[in-house]
Amino acid sequence: MDTFGLLAHGLAGALQPVNLLYALIGVTLGTAVGVLPGIGPALTVALLLPVTYQFDPTASLIMFAGIYYGGMYGGSTTSILLNTPGESSTIVTALEGHQMARRGRAGAALATAAIGSFIAGTLGTLLLTVSAPLMVRVALAFGPAEYFWLIVLAFIATSTLLGDSRTAGLLSLFTGVVLGLAGIDRLSGEARLTLGVPYLLDGLDPTIVAIGLFAVGEALALAAGPPQGHSVLPLERTRWMTRDDWARSWRPWLRGTAIGFPLGALPAGGAELPTLLSYAVEKRLSPRPDEFGQGAIEGVAGPEAANNASAAGTLVPLLALGLPASATAAVLLAAFQQFGLQAGPLLFEREPRFVWTLLASLYVGNVLLLVLNLPLVRLWVQLLRIPAPWLYGGILVVATVGAWSVHRAAGDIVALAAIGLGGFVLRRLACPLAPVMIGFMLGPAADMHLRRALAVGDGGWAALVTRPLAALLVAVCALLLAAPPLWQAWRRDRRRTAGVQGTGLH
Repeated sequence: MDTFGLLAHGLAGALQPVNLLYALIGVTLGTAVGVLPGIGPALTVALLLPVTYQFDPTASLIMFAGIYYGGMYGGSTTSILLNTPGESSTIVTALEGHQMARRGRAGAALATAAIGSFIAGTLGTLLLTVSAPLMVRVALAFGPAEYFWLIVLAFIATSTLLGDSRTAGLLSLFTGVVLGLAGIDRLSGEARLTLGVPYLLDGLDPTIVAIGLFAVGEALALAAGPPQGHSVLPLERTRWMTRDDWARSWRPWLRGTAIGFPLGALPAGGAELPTLLSYAVEKRLSPRPDEFGQGAIEGVAGPEAANNASAAGTLVPLLALGLPASATAAVLLAAFQQFGLQAGPLLFEREPRFVWTLLASLYVGNVLLLVLNLPLVRLWVQLLRIPAPWLYGGILVVATVGAWSVHRAAGDIVALAAIGLGGFVLRRLACPLAPVMIGFMLGPAADMHLRRALAVGDGGWAALVTRPLAALLVAVCALLLAAPPLWQAWRRDRRRTAGVQGTGLH
């Protein structure tokens, strides 16, 4: 059966009442947490992991995917009305969206963000539907060496390209890998990195790590910071876009989709880079570049489309290769493992009904998000009236109860507190959190594939680079490591040369 035939069968499953209900719950929660600054889909999915432990896997993951997509939608509301991005991916939206709101055009900004998100999300999901099975065919040719280098590529990309400091990124990655490797070694049966603590012999549960890192760490960071207050700009009565707004928005929507999807599918995916690139492209192509910084609607339409298209792109390596490209994708990978599902190329072969129902539900979720976001903007804004101490106090309670419900063990609560404190320290050190979760989830897999590749090569390290695809991945890894320092050296040389020319010395 071809791709669209499988998608049609999946759509029949996605439209079942129970799956529709879970999709609606997911997109509603996702929009809400996108609106609330500092919450985010990764934290929300982490909190819900223990709650959904006994639920149907298909319905639960439909809900989680809805939360992910919804978070991309909802973040634009606070960026436009408060100049406070609900998600890091909507920072660029605030540049022009808030200026539009200050000029009394908040409705048009919110409308172009919602419609652009819908178009980009739908087109991105279509690209995901087509490209994921193709990537699966490529992945089936991978051996242990290729998988090892692919994971190393993801490690390098997420630790060196996310955040402002390579050192901070590598520290986060190392922390995650150490947490992931703690416990009984599956191949040798030896205990490692347990520090003599019996609780660690079984390894850390991904649910505990996710809840501690995102929920508890975020609550501690808020408690240690200054009090937060929000001043929301009023919405005018007319919320729709003018004919000129439509004419200026549709091309940025399409360009944002074209930029966001492929960049979201990279190992260091996420939406920060696509949104920044989309904003730069729109400013360069605009016939009215002088409007940028004062409320140009193209600066909202393009980045918001890139934001949502990148969310679809992030699901390509997650579903086809089992590689998370962002913090939320890493938590989603933990959800797969919770339900006994192995994300990767064999998922399409072993669980086709699940995969195609999940993909079809993304189309349904995009329609639900459009219905929720356009007419209910005023309702979402009311969420900003919740006092931050009440909100995060409730999150701490839910996090603790959820951690206890996983195994009903006191050790889980201690681990939750310790990981939450570690997450707080990492935030204080300005370390990105995505490499921690990615290192935790992929560290054991990298270890396993490395040892299998060496075993195939009778212990010789040459086995890691003898196959052409493995050698290509090694070259890409080396390029990623070398490119940032070379780029910085080139920029320093350019500035030095410009300085010498500016003084007239030759």
